[in-house]
Amino acid sequence: MDKPNVKGIPYGVANFEEVRSKNRYYVDKTMYLPLLEEANDFLFLIRPRRFGKSVFVSMMQAYYDIAKADRFETLFDGLWIKAHPTSLKNACQIVYFDFSVIGSGSNEGELESNFNKYCCQVLDMFAETYAGFYDKEFEEKVKAEDSARAKLNYINLHARKKGYLLYLIVDEYDNFTNVILSEGGKERFRRLTHASGFYREYFKIFKVMFSRVFLIGVSPITLDDLSSGYNIGWNISQDPRFNYMLGFSESDVHTMFRYYQDNGKLRSDADVEAMLEEMRPWYNNYCFSEDYIDAERLYNCDMVLYYLRHQVAFGRPPKEMVDVNVRTDYKKLQMLAGIDRGNQRENRMGVIEEIAATGSVLMTLKTSFPAEYVTEDNNFRSLLYYYGLLTMGSRKLDELRMVIPNNCVKEQYWSFMRDYYQRSADIDLSQLKGCFRLLALDGEWEPLIHRIAAAYKENSSVRDSILGEHNLQGFFKAYLALNTLYLVEPEIELSYGYSDFLLLPDRVRYPEIAHSYILELKYVKPAATDEEVEAKSREADAQLEKYSKDKIVCRLCSGTKLHLLKVVFRGAELSICMEIA
Repeated sequence: MDKPNVKGIPYGVANFEEVRSKNRYYVDKTMYLPLLEEANDFLFLIRPRRFGKSVFVSMMQAYYDIAKADRFETLFDGLWIKAHPTSLKNACQIVYFDFSVIGSGSNEGELESNFNKYCCQVLDMFAETYAGFYDKEFEEKVKAEDSARAKLNYINLHARKKGYLLYLIVDEYDNFTNVILSEGGKERFRRLTHASGFYREYFKIFKVMFSRVFLIGVSPITLDDLSSGYNIGWNISQDPRFNYMLGFSESDVHTMFRYYQDNGKLRSDADVEAMLEEMRPWYNNYCFSEDYIDAERLYNCDMVLYYLRHQVAFGRPPKEMVDVNVRTDYKKLQMLAGIDRGNQRENRMGVIEEIAATGSVLMTLKTSFPAEYVTEDNNFRSLLYYYGLLTMGSRKLDELRMVIPNNCVKEQYWSFMRDYYQRSADIDLSQLKGCFRLLALDGEWEPLIHRIAAAYKENSSVRDSILGEHNLQGFFKAYLALNTLYLVEPEIELSYGYSDFLLLPDRVRYPEIAHSYILELKYVKPAATDEEVEAKSREADAQLEKYSKDKIVCRLCSGTKLHLLKVVFRGAELSICMEIA
């Protein structure tokens, strides 16, 4: 039975005060405030989208704001920081910018106008909020200034005179400039952030004006171009102390789900452990510090709340494990692949193809780099990590093996690659979905494999570079992942260039699925002999036999007929396509 005053699910809520005032569930992160104070006066943090950045910085604002001192007990009741306050509690006047709301503009004059207009609005609100701390004409004088620069300088002079601490908090600090980089190119970005560019000029003011600065965003590009003169030690993005500061740990998620079960919002007989097991491959597996590569991984906050909302409302998981709002995120790949269009684009596409096919890539993670070098190999690979499209998987000597974090992100890669392939060889996707239904209900797998194989051949004839092992693997993954009936990613991954596709039935949502599959995909070069093709065929036989007896495979495919399929390509030609007994 539902209990009164059960906390609401804060899905889509990005403001801490709203979460607390409207009795929404809050995962306590306040214990990180003292660590942030100890780290540096000027701090910078990168995290992917949908990781709770906005809630966290608005919590910081509520904690440090002198104007909210009378609300401290209410806002922080029951949270860690209430029992462990720091000397800076409600001790600062806050300038809080959210640069994601600024329009980009069609030219540099409009850009500067939009930026100035937004900053002026924020600073006028600052003058209203803190008017009582200054002389009686303070608010009027601030509002009378016609530029944000002038307002900042006026506020700075009078705050220093009165001895007040000014704290700058910027959410999405790089959103404004990242849009410009993707839409206007590197040269326009450079004019904005270098020399006398207006954006750079604002950061010069920030440096001398504020006692403390906290910037948060998704990319290190803007930082490198703007932060000349700042201590490089302020970048805490890979600092192990803050690995778990954003996102949800397994314990966070477990406690949250138990709370809703104990308060009657989830069925009393619901299996929370089974829910976690279902979510883990879709939303978990993020790591932001090398020190924690072998430790507990993090969940994407929004995705967990999306799943929980469905369980509470309908007593079942969402039919689509990926929120429609996240599906649009794959446009990040389009943006990253298209930066500085034409210049090294094929190299970038090669990296994306390799990652989509193999699930990983080696790199030296770059902590910062200027925009003019964004297309260089390690910089581009690092950007994929910062945007949440890769995460730390393991170390290999002096490099990191970055991996696709989870199925949610894999779908973004595969959607991107499908769009890319469709330009060369258009497959009727509605017909392909019909093939999946035959596959699932009737065990008719040949139509699906032959349609994908024909498209691969057509695509190869248009674009020679697609020939090769990981391109074949990536092509099949992109189209097999179109279905919602099966999980496609293999449980057992082989070395680079070979893959077992385990089409694992989603029988929670589709209990009528009667067939499951292991597909062993092999490739030999176009000039390979018949003997070489046959050798690959025998290799596939042995591997299929081994994997069909794997305990995990047997458990996941139980209740269905398991089909063992071997598919061998000679170049772009389908040479062998058969089921083995």
